[in-house]
Amino acid sequence: MAFKTQSENEDAMSEINVTPLVDVMLVLVIILLVTAPLLTQSVHVTLPKTTETTANVTEQPLQLGINDQGAIILNKQPIENLAALETTLKNELAKNPEVALHLYADKSVIYEKLAAVMATVQHAGITKIAFVTVEQ
Repeated sequence: MAFKTQSENEDAMSEINVTPLVDVMLVLVIILLVTAPLLTQSVHVTLPKTTETTANVTEQPLQLGINDQGAIILNKQPIENLAALETTLKNELAKNPEVALHLYADKSVIYEKLAAVMATVQHAGITKIAFVTVEQ
């Protein structure tokens, strides 16, 4: 049984072991990915000073509601059907092209009814719609 020793015509290992280098680089990349978002979040700016202003609201938005029975109410006036709603909304839009609409709907209203009312509002040409909710 013969054992080899290093002195028996064996060349020195000439390859570099890159595994530790790859490990160090991966750790550096992870550190960079974690710290980079923290550095960009704190941007300090000095904002200009102005006087307080109030919104110039001359026209109140239209109040469109759908109650739990599915009845449509526009500005506290009941509307018979969607065709009557569309003509009323077109008349309001003719008076004021920048008219806005606040939409109130009972939580028990089926989605189909709400979608039909929203489509009617869109067909009438009103683009400024706000959904009114209550805080929890």
